[in-house]
Amino acid sequence: MLEKRWFKSMIAIILFLIIVFLLNKNQFILTPIVVLLKTIFLPFVVAGILFYLCRPLVNWLEKKKVPRWIAILVAYVAIILIIFGIIRLVGPVINDQLERFVDNLPAMVSTVMDGVKYVQENRSTFPDFVQEAFLKASTELETRLESNAGNIANGILGVFGWIGGFINTIFYLVLVPFILFYMLKDSHRFAPSVAVLFPQSKRDHVKNILKEMDKTISTYIQGQMLVSIIVGVLLYIGYLIIGLNYSLVLAMFGMFTNVIPFLGPYIAVVPAFLVALFQDPVMALYVAIIMLVAQQIEGNIVSPNIMGKTLKIHPLTIIVLILSAGNFMGIIGIIFVIPAYSIAKVLVVNIVKIFKEE
Repeated sequence: MLEKRWFKSMIAIILFLIIVFLLNKNQFILTPIVVLLKTIFLPFVVAGILFYLCRPLVNWLEKKKVPRWIAILVAYVAIILIIFGIIRLVGPVINDQLERFVDNLPAMVSTVMDGVKYVQENRSTFPDFVQEAFLKASTELETRLESNAGNIANGILGVFGWIGGFINTIFYLVLVPFILFYMLKDSHRFAPSVAVLFPQSKRDHVKNILKEMDKTISTYIQGQMLVSIIVGVLLYIGYLIIGLNYSLVLAMFGMFTNVIPFLGPYIAVVPAFLVALFQDPVMALYVAIIMLVAQQIEGNIVSPNIMGKTLKIHPLTIIVLILSAGNFMGIIGIIFVIPAYSIAKVLVVNIVKIFKEE
């Protein structure tokens, strides 16, 4: 029995669970590790994303006989120029639209209150129970809108200010460029270094698994980035055509939320739909049509051609993963659950294949 594979697997699982149990009972041991991981997690994530975006350029330059360190410097310069160009070209427009949105927010609140008052004045046409329920809800809504209109505006400015400061902090951290430099410089050494830790007979399998995992992550990051940009451009063009206010801000919001699998498009349409309602109720229908057309183009043309079928994840699986990750880790879990699941899937499939070959 000791030589049976299933028995060895059961022993390994039991030992793993015992270790988890002991660590849970002695969490103070993990506290320094957790603090360290929290400290370096974000810089490594940002550097990892930039690594997969810069690596094609670095590899292409290296094939053209450019020394790798010079190719890396070229990639750094390209990143700086792109960020500078976005700030110079898009920054003033976004700032102007945000200021106008905050200035118009009291008028939007006033419009809602006028609508509430109008319904209150004509509530006699509704049944009694509807009148009572609406009176209670409308009174509470009116009170909150009057007391919190300024807070809402300040909150929106605070949120965007925090996001801007957060992004600046990330990109100006000294740690990110250093991590990115060594990732680009020594990435080809990673797989052999890991394979050395395994027996000679398993090293080729380990290298293949790491290569497939690398391809999965690369496809997801590069593809998701390009798809999000295309969706943002489509939304911006559509919003410009119908004359929607704050079109650039709303399109960029849609571009950023598109990185959230499955839920992103639905989140993106909410602010655009609300702005359209205040501007012209008919325009809200146009916004819904634009979002539908953009998502159809993205789902049926853009994503299949850019990302292909590398991930091979069923839509129902995606929904379950998103709901589960959202409950456990919030928005961070929702964003990272799909690539994490893809990596785990590659690992499990290849391990099972190895066991079957033996």
